[in-house]
Amino acid sequence: MGENTVISVKGLRKIFGVMKHALDGVDLEVTRGSIVGLIGANGSGKSTLLRHIVGLYLPDSGTVTTLGRSAADLTPAELSRIGYVHQEGELLEWMTVEQLLRYVAAYYPTWNYELEKKYCTKFCIIPDVRVGTLSPGQRQMVAVLLAVAFEPELLILDEPAAAMDPLARREFLNLLLELIQSPNRTIVISSHILTDIEKVVDQVVILNYGRVLRNVSLDDLREEFTQVHLTSLSGPLPERLPFENVVESQRNGSSAVLTLRGQTPEKIVAMAEQIGAAAELQSLPLEELYRIVVEKAK
Repeated sequence: MGENTVISVKGLRKIFGVMKHALDGVDLEVTRGSIVGLIGANGSGKSTLLRHIVGLYLPDSGTVTTLGRSAADLTPAELSRIGYVHQEGELLEWMTVEQLLRYVAAYYPTWNYELEKKYCTKFCIIPDVRVGTLSPGQRQMVAVLLAVAFEPELLILDEPAAAMDPLARREFLNLLLELIQSPNRTIVISSHILTDIEKVVDQVVILNYGRVLRNVSLDDLREEFTQVHLTSLSGPLPERLPFENVVESQRNGSSAVLTLRGQTPEKIVAMAEQIGAAAELQSLPLEELYRIVVEKAK
C-alpha cells in the first residue's frame, strides 16, 4: 500500500442471511486528496462498504485498511481524523442543536468555530431548536456539520443530501468544493443523486449486486463513451453505418443518434464524412454513463 493510499480494500466479502452477498470480492484503493463517488442502486452494497471502511462492520473475508491501520482496529487517534455521516443521520434528539454542537466539539481540539458559524448561517440552522423537532433535511444538515466542523482528514458521506431540498443541496455541494481545497483531505460520497455528485467527484466507483463494475476517473469514463448526432447532408443515411463499438442506436431516415465506446473524435468525424453526414459529439452525463455500464453488465 502506497504512502498516499488512504483506504485499501482487498477481496472484501460480506454475507447477510442465507448466502446473500452484500459485498462479493470488492477491491478498492482511494488515494489522498481525491473525491470518490460511490454509486449504485439500493442494495448494491454502498452503505455496507462504507461501514467496513470505518470499522462498523467486520469482513467475512478480505481486508480493509483505513489510514494505514486495519479498519477493525482503528484507535481513537485514527477515528479523530475521520468524519462520517450515516445514511439515517441518527442524532441525540433530546438536545438542542447548540448543546449537541458543544457536546461533540468538546472531543475535537481541531473544531473550527468559524466554519461552524458560517455553516449555520448558510444552512439556516437555529441553535436553540431541539434536535428531535427538526425535519429530515435539517437533521441531515446538522449531521454533516458535526462531521466536517473538526476538519477531518477523511470524510465518509453516506447519502448525505438525500433529504435536503435543492437549494440546500447546492450549498452542500459548494461546501464540498471548499473542503477539498485542502490537498490532504479525502472524501468518499455515496449518492443516488448523480446529477449532484458528478459536479464534485473525480473518481467513480460503480457497485452492482455487491461487486465493483467500474473503478475509474470520471474524465476517463466520459471519454470512453461518446454520443454522436448524425445528420445526412444529402438524402437518407446508409442502411449500414460504418461505426465500430456501437452501444446504442436510434435512427430515423436522414438522422441518427449513436452511443459509441472507445472511439476518438477524429475517427468519428472521419467516418461521418465518408457517408456524407455531419457529426455532433456530446459527452454523456454520469446518470447515462451509469445506466449504460450497469445494463451492459447484465
